[in-house]
Amino acid sequence: MTDKELQSKLYHIANGDISAFEEVYNDMKTPIMTVIARIVQNRETAEDILQEVFIKLYYSPPVDISKPRAYIFKTASNLAVDYLRKSKQTVSLEDCEGMLYAPESDRSEKLDIERALEKLEDGERQVVTLHINGGFKFREIAEILDMPLGTAVWRYQKAVKRLRELLQAV
Repeated sequence: MTDKELQSKLYHIANGDISAFEEVYNDMKTPIMTVIARIVQNRETAEDILQEVFIKLYYSPPVDISKPRAYIFKTASNLAVDYLRKSKQTVSLEDCEGMLYAPESDRSEKLDIERALEKLEDGERQVVTLHINGGFKFREIAEILDMPLGTAVWRYQKAVKRLRELLQAV
């Protein structure tokens, strides 16, 4: 869904159109869930935060912003980071296994990737997730994470290099 289509849907949501909300939810739930899950590293918590994102979206749709998709991802990211700040808990790899969305045959490969992603710094993991799972361009990622464009690109390149090293060692 493009930003223009999303703006239209958000306008309809603001006017009480439930079907527009369902379309936005169905289109965005998986990439948003992935971003949140990679931040909090706990599936149940990520599901709770995902619900909170869409509850906010339902009751206060941002109808007058130019980049609603980036706004929604920024909201999700902020809620996830706020949760971590409040809880300050760590999660074991076993707790994260339920976050994988792959068929059983791809499970070991996905687990290797998840393990490698866990070894990245938080900022690097967020940039990689927003770019790959969220489909954002680096300029949009820089806006969402409130950082210079060069920093977003640099973190991504550094993270990809580190992921290659980690996955070749497996």
